[in-house]
Amino acid sequence: MSGVSGVSEVGGDAIRVLIVDDQALMRAGFRALLAAEDDIEVVAEAADGRQGLELARRHVPDVALVDVQMPVMTGIETTRHIAADPALAGVHVVILTNYGLDEYVFDALRAGAAGFLLKDTEPADLLQAIRIAARGDALLSPSVTRRLITEFVARPPDRRTAPGFETLTKRECQVAALVAHGLTNEEIAEHMVISPFTAKTHVSRAMIKLGARDRAQLVVFAYESGLVTPKGAQA
Repeated sequence: MSGVSGVSEVGGDAIRVLIVDDQALMRAGFRALLAAEDDIEVVAEAADGRQGLELARRHVPDVALVDVQMPVMTGIETTRHIAADPALAGVHVVILTNYGLDEYVFDALRAGAAGFLLKDTEPADLLQAIRIAARGDALLSPSVTRRLITEFVARPPDRRTAPGFETLTKRECQVAALVAHGLTNEEIAEHMVISPFTAKTHVSRAMIKLGARDRAQLVVFAYESGLVTPKGAQA
């Protein structure tokens, strides 16, 4: 049955997840996988984007797994509405797609998604991704970020500068550029000869100044502002 599911009673520290997908079989599969985890609670599920937005506002989950293509309201539109609602600032949207790296994914990141997953992702990777997103970390692994850069960030639909970009310090610009190249905090620390904690602090400050919801948006801002120019892109 599509629509709102029963809300289970789980410990207060459980990661609260909303599933938004128009395929009942996919929702059932995700629910079965997540229900087996002690630290994850599925609070609701929706069959289209508009219903997903309503349930996000009702339950305010930690993570919303949102299909990219749905009736009534697409996953991109749903993500954009969630990102624009101050009451949902703590909701981390993870886009689900069958299509790999395509323009939908880039649009999703620009709309405010924390990252994306292919629907054929291994179960263990999905669980790890939910935990990563719930912490507020980017759901773009270095390898995914590099693929993102190669396949379509090199051709953004337009060039824009994020408000606050001019307030970044030289060190914060350097860190943002390294994030955009797919480096982890540990790799940034090694590259800049600083501690991982200091690297994380610089990343956090850059995100705050730019109004980036997460690390994924910081990557988008870095490319759209011209701070980083993909190899082979026009000058």
